[in-house]
Amino acid sequence: ALLDLSEEGLTTTDLDRIFGEMIPKLKAILGKTIAGGRFPEKHPLEDMDYDVPALKKVNEKLLGLLDMPTKRFRQDVSTHPFSTRIGGDDVRITTRYEPKDFRASMFGLIHECGHALYELQVDHALDFTPIGGGVSSGLHESQSRFWENIVGRSRQFTPLVYPLLKNNLDILDGYSEDEVYSYFNTVRPSLIRVEADELTYNFHIAMRYELEKKLLEGKISVSELPSVWNDMIEEYLGKRPPDDAQGVLQDIHWSWGQYATFPSYSLGNVVAGMLWNTLTKKGLLPVKDAKSLAALKHWLAENMHKPGATYPPKELLSRVFNKGYDPSGLLGYLENKYLTN
Repeated sequence: ALLDLSEEGLTTTDLDRIFGEMIPKLKAILGKTIAGGRFPEKHPLEDMDYDVPALKKVNEKLLGLLDMPTKRFRQDVSTHPFSTRIGGDDVRITTRYEPKDFRASMFGLIHECGHALYELQVDHALDFTPIGGGVSSGLHESQSRFWENIVGRSRQFTPLVYPLLKNNLDILDGYSEDEVYSYFNTVRPSLIRVEADELTYNFHIAMRYELEKKLLEGKISVSELPSVWNDMIEEYLGKRPPDDAQGVLQDIHWSWGQYATFPSYSLGNVVAGMLWNTLTKKGLLPVKDAKSLAALKHWLAENMHKPGATYPPKELLSRVFNKGYDPSGLLGYLENKYLTN
């Protein structure tokens, strides 16, 4: 019942299957990636101050590169990036600017553009109706994570954004395109969910899902939660929180009374992986230029976006992919990126 509030039709049977298939294979991919050493755990650019006005200029040009419809859309600044739909022709997003590590701002922007594009491409015939928007949190996350990670962090997209960065950010002097790509794709287990990279993020969600089940089934008490949390994250990622701020107290969801919402984040990654698999086979990925970008956006509009919330999530997936939630696409994408290419 709680899952239905954010993902209509989703069951614990679905999630047990998805995480059961995904987590062991993710552990293997992560272990091989770290052992291989091709993707750095830390990059010097993470600790370098950048010129905020210059990055704002980059982000404006990035919106142009992504061909976002400026007459129907705007972006501003906030403490935490978000997107909101005012109407079919008025969607707004924000990003943030930290003193260091400009990735947070740039990829926050691309992430929110994914959410915005979904809303902007819903059929206008559905405007001002209950189904005139994204169908679920998970499907919405699939669009933002698809653009942020599968498009934005790809080897082929880096040459498109590199000149914008190089021409505006002095801190990139001496850094090649390949080095910037490495900066975009550092891999290291993190205790903090919102700082996790695409290889380790789903461990955080799987753990929270298991803990929520144990709480709701009465198998653990709230007082036991901190120690159980610490044990589970150490088992998954090999790191133990030094305090509860970096452990059980890091999210706001439970204190707000939001339960069964975390799985939507992993469902977003799963569906983004399904998109990667399908669109690669169709020749619509990777994005290399304006033409391939336009073709990709058109396919997403026709197949994923225009229906809005006309169909429940599982029915939409069946119509687009002829199957339900399938983590094999995500696993294939991660293996291809981190272990093959």
